[in-house]
Amino acid sequence: MLMKDKIVIITGGASPLGIGFATAGRMAAEGARVAILDLNVQEAQKAAAQIGAVHRGYACDVRNEAVCQEVISQILDDMGTIDVLVNNAGVSQSHRIMDSTRDDYDLVMDSSVRGTYNMTRAVVPHMRSRRYGSIVCIGSVAAQRGGGILGGPHYTAAKGAVQAMAKALARELGLDGIRVNAIAPGLCDTALLFGKLDEAGKRRVAESTVLGRVAVPADIANACLYLGSDMSSYVTGIILDVNGGLHIH
Repeated sequence: MLMKDKIVIITGGASPLGIGFATAGRMAAEGARVAILDLNVQEAQKAAAQIGAVHRGYACDVRNEAVCQEVISQILDDMGTIDVLVNNAGVSQSHRIMDSTRDDYDLVMDSSVRGTYNMTRAVVPHMRSRRYGSIVCIGSVAAQRGGGILGGPHYTAAKGAVQAMAKALARELGLDGIRVNAIAPGLCDTALLFGKLDEAGKRRVAESTVLGRVAVPADIANACLYLGSDMSSYVTGIILDVNGGLHIH
């Protein structure tokens, strides 16, 4: 088992149709014990219980640094250590520049960028003490293409910042034994699409990819497993495209 006895934290992992939940299940199937973080503690605990009795759910607003520190301390008390952090929490918005507000900008930027910053700062001291850890950040193909599917300019900027931060963290933390990578998914068929893209729209996007389909959460979960596990022990600072060939560069 690739993740036997590893402790994995996944932010924004409670949605049963989301990338975070799929990643939690994939990690658990490989032997990991998973801590699912989400805004709603009942939903986080329910998601953890669906995966198995050894997994745990916690409430966490990743925009709040103090809350992130408290949750990490609690996870260490409950689970003993932390091996992998998946910075998955984020908010998707497709508003155009003149249709968005300052509140929209703050929500999208804070959930993705500040959230990644806060959670990484919370886990690094423990990972440094063990000289071991893997951090996986969820970006987007929007950052590489300049939007163009569903992400507005503020969403595109947020995901670009997450991907740039992952590279900078990889440089800074490598000699501490901590690897940091990002994944740039293409369009993924999750609950985030509800009300934003109909079946005809999905078909149009699918037809624009080399593989002729949109992603499902399991596609991204498999990439998270690779970057979180020791299979990628000599991989750090990359942006892994998982987009079916939508963006070949």
